[in-house]
Amino acid sequence: MDDRKEIIKPRNWLESLDCAIEGVIYAFKTQRHVRYHYVIAAAALVLSLLIGLPMVEFVLFSISIVILIFAEMMNTAIEEVVNLVEEKHNLIAKNAKDVSAGAVLISSVGVAIMAYMIFSKHLYEPMGVVLKEAKMFSGYLAVIALLLVLIAVVVSKATIGRGRPLHGGMPSGHAAVAFSLFTSISLITLDPTVAILSFVMAIMVSHSRLVGGIHTKTEIIIGSLLGMGLTLLVYRVFFMTIK
Repeated sequence: MDDRKEIIKPRNWLESLDCAIEGVIYAFKTQRHVRYHYVIAAAALVLSLLIGLPMVEFVLFSISIVILIFAEMMNTAIEEVVNLVEEKHNLIAKNAKDVSAGAVLISSVGVAIMAYMIFSKHLYEPMGVVLKEAKMFSGYLAVIALLLVLIAVVVSKATIGRGRPLHGGMPSGHAAVAFSLFTSISLITLDPTVAILSFVMAIMVSHSRLVGGIHTKTEIIIGSLLGMGLTLLVYRVFFMTIK
């Protein structure tokens, strides 16, 4: 789009609507995080329909997603205006961008909490029946899952040829272990509060590896998925064998 092109003020509500739609499209096309949030929102809403969420929970979850996307688009708008007014580095401009990004972060945390509180019971209730009947095995499952995660990390790093077992390379061993423990704690306790606290700890461990420059975002994300995926697989296989 040519920035020097003369802008004509909308003359009626239909043209105003067209401008609003163009704004939505512009944010989607130019902002990676906006696209991520749209994809996540679509997947979550489809999942909520498939599992048949009660109307109240569906409405609350939908509102939280709308607030998140709204905050992301306002963040985009503020960044565009700041870039227009101040091209050079300026502390006040930075503060404006940081505050708008903080609004997105708070909205994201709200959506995560809402999603966990709503969807967790659909995950925990069926697993909880089996885990309560096999409580004596739950600790062993956590240990087995953790050992498998460690083995997978070592094999991956040996294959790729980068990093030591828990230092550097693909994937992040700390992230894999942290998210494996988070998954086991969540499944064993079946307590949303404990699960949220363990998730926060896993995020902090993973973030420390990123801040320290030991791992990249990709290595941390893959490590997190590896830890959760293998742990869930161990519990799933156990469920299938005792049914």
